[in-house]
Amino acid sequence: MNFTHADILAAQREISQRHLADYFRLMWPQVEPVMPYSPNWHLDAICEHLEAVTAGHITRLLINVPPGFTKSLTCSVAWQTWEWGPKNMPSLRYLCTSFGEGPIKRDTRKARDLMLSPWYQQLWPHVKLTRTAETSFANTRTGTREGVPFPSLTSQRGDRLIIDDPHSTETAESDAERQNTVRRFREGAMNRLNDQMKSAIVVIMQRLHANDVSGEILARHTGFEHLCIPMEYEHGSNKTTSIGWVDPRTVDGELLDPKRFPPEAVTELKQMGEYAYHGQYQQRPTSREGGLFKRAWFDGKIKAERPKGGKCCRAWDFAGTVKKTGNKPDWTAGLRMWRIGTDYWVDHVTRFQESPGVVMGTVKTYAQTDPFYTTIRLPQDPGQAGKAQAENYIKELAGRSVKVLPVTGDKETRARPCAVQAEAGNIYLVEGEWNAAFLDEVCTFPMGAHDDQVDALSDAFNELALGYGYTLDNV
Repeated sequence: MNFTHADILAAQREISQRHLADYFRLMWPQVEPVMPYSPNWHLDAICEHLEAVTAGHITRLLINVPPGFTKSLTCSVAWQTWEWGPKNMPSLRYLCTSFGEGPIKRDTRKARDLMLSPWYQQLWPHVKLTRTAETSFANTRTGTREGVPFPSLTSQRGDRLIIDDPHSTETAESDAERQNTVRRFREGAMNRLNDQMKSAIVVIMQRLHANDVSGEILARHTGFEHLCIPMEYEHGSNKTTSIGWVDPRTVDGELLDPKRFPPEAVTELKQMGEYAYHGQYQQRPTSREGGLFKRAWFDGKIKAERPKGGKCCRAWDFAGTVKKTGNKPDWTAGLRMWRIGTDYWVDHVTRFQESPGVVMGTVKTYAQTDPFYTTIRLPQDPGQAGKAQAENYIKELAGRSVKVLPVTGDKETRARPCAVQAEAGNIYLVEGEWNAAFLDEVCTFPMGAHDDQVDALSDAFNELALGYGYTLDNV
């Protein structure tokens, strides 16, 4: 059967009207003629929730998604052109904002040029633009789009308020700038609507700080639907949204889009540090200043070398699973600490993800290279398997001072005595390549993805500070 040009246009018009995701796929070559369209379920998820806004089922929507996943093109370009065209809602007025003029101009131009394109005009000729400025435009049906930087979000109103990355990666780290942005959202953004009950606010952003705009929304504004899509799946973190959507992934560590960001690319991203990665890509930030441990407590506490003498302990924390394709196991961590007077010095940390045989060999190697009088503290997991493992280590480390003690109590309670001494300025680090990863983990505890180094730190400190064979059972 030969299809005429009119047949093709009619089919595209019908397909586009059904779902935003279908329209997005057809629209793609018009805005990205060089880059091929790469479908993925996260685009469908964002589109489904924006459709629910169009239908009036959601009026407040927060979307957290990593950078590089087409969030602005979906939310700040496709959605408006879909509502004006395929959904025949050209009277809607959009107020679009971001942290600066760059993203505003970029997305305004893309939406404007798309609606002026021959493809769009053939399909939806009722959308006629009468004003086409760099940051705003209007149509003949009273619909408008006004783009303003977030700090200038005053004296404007809309049926749709789209807040696309209100923080920049630089200003989110400044307490004053970040707090100003949150205050503007709280005091100025919430009343920028034409109809307070029916008009919609959509916030789409990557997380940059525990107290960013998303943090404000999650803490105070219960009327927001929250769609959170991390780079790596974390079991138990996904919640079903009001439209019945749930993250389709089921394996811990499963990637959001392996074609766009394969495992090696994600590994490279993690070089930015645990704090930045878990905020921007996992959407689970903690304050850079720290949780139980504050980063400021370690300022000036990293020294080129430690004083001589003292008592020494090497504490180990063992990973429960071996690293395989598709999983995200914990690390095996070994931390050496010295007690010198009333001060405590961490002078070496190692961590790795290997098989039990390699772990055993590594523990033996450090037992031979650490000072002979070093106390080796190992955790004993509950059950017969844990007991058998403990007996095996004692046998292999014969001749050394080895303590295998049950793991008791919650992690925060075990870490608190060490945190008290860190706050008092009594914890020091010896300068080494392990410092950055160690501080990233310690200062995101207990909200970080890993706590293996923290567990080793707690056990080493408790052994040196609180006496022979200390566990929480002794308290």
